[in-house]
Amino acid sequence: MSYIEKRNVGKNIRLYFVKKVNFMNKRFTIKKYVGIENSLFNKNKYILDNLIELTNEEYLFKSSFLHLVNSKIYAISKLSEVVEIKSIKINNLIEAKNCENSIDPEFAKEFIFNSNNIEGSKIPPEQVREIISKGDTNYKNRNEIIEVQNSILAFEYIKKEFKFNISSIKKVYSILTTNLYREGNIPYPKGFKKEENIVGNSKTTPPEQVEEKLKELLNWYKQNKNKIHPLILAFEFHAKYELIHPFTDGNGRTGRLIINKILLSSGYPPIIVFKSNKSAYFNALEEYSNRKTKKYFQFMLEQLDKTYDYILETISKY
Repeated sequence: MSYIEKRNVGKNIRLYFVKKVNFMNKRFTIKKYVGIENSLFNKNKYILDNLIELTNEEYLFKSSFLHLVNSKIYAISKLSEVVEIKSIKINNLIEAKNCENSIDPEFAKEFIFNSNNIEGSKIPPEQVREIISKGDTNYKNRNEIIEVQNSILAFEYIKKEFKFNISSIKKVYSILTTNLYREGNIPYPKGFKKEENIVGNSKTTPPEQVEEKLKELLNWYKQNKNKIHPLILAFEFHAKYELIHPFTDGNGRTGRLIINKILLSSGYPPIIVFKSNKSAYFNALEEYSNRKTKKYFQFMLEQLDKTYDYILETISKY
């Protein structure tokens, strides 16, 4: 967030636009003299009027870290640069238009629809929107309605209360699966899985090792959150988490929520993995499990770019 700094100079009060950026343990400050104090000056209008300049100045600082992303992706491209610029622009626009409270529900509608439908839900997007807007809908499948209602609560928990520990991961799963039934009208089991599960052609972590592997992953995150570029940190955490597959079901939904906690904590807008790219998503995770990681990172960067286009389009309506 930015602010206006005031300085007394003689009989006048000078105004400076200031934005401080903390990124990967580095600090950067944008400071612009904007004139003498007067009742007509508006900080948000200043951001909009100078959006390109402010975005580019912050990008120049963050671009020095992009080699950490480019070394991981499948092909040499400018996609990481494009995504970085869009992320900065989104943050500036949300601040300038003061529309965070409007954008968050719109993002949640799209995220929840895609995340749940990737896992087999058939509920249409308009029904998801109605549940988020009104709390309920007359859609025929009550289980899928509860799934959306739980997802709303889980998304809020991720944003406001989630900590990178075992209990928070369990809590996300618990919120997502409360009063929810699996195929065959079987309630979701509580806690971590009790039996081994296979994803695609890949074995996942045995039940007796789940908690230990999650602790290792959480320690890896804490040790690297200021060393690895936030985008790669988020993508890699997600892939490692899905390889553990700690629950009998709900691993994709919990994993896609946690990846967004990492992005939001690092100052990036969140990501949607789109239902239309479901097969490519599963293939990318399979590639990662086979240590062919570049295609996975490229895919996730493409999904982030697609998400940011959606967010920018949404912001343009405000």
